Amino acid sequence: MNLSISEDILKKADISANELLIEIAVYLYDKERLSFGQAKTLCGLNYLAFQQELSKRNVYMKYDVEDLEKDLENLKKLRTKNI
Repeated sequence: MNLSISEDILKKADISANELLIEIAVYLYDKERLSFGQAKTLCGLNYLAFQQELSKRNVYMKYDVEDLEKDLENLKKLRTKNI
């Protein structure tokens, strides 16, 4: 399924197609419907650019204890590989 929004509607909303796509991606990320990676891919931005868009909208990156534990485990694996 493709979503099509007419130029007329975009003009009335005073938003470009790219800006709207970023808004949608940020919204879906904030509502935890998309992961960070999925949301940045949706709007075609790299990691840093999407992070900046989140910041502009006062949306914080989701990082919980489970994420920390995964990161720590990955660091342990890397450390034992390099020893």
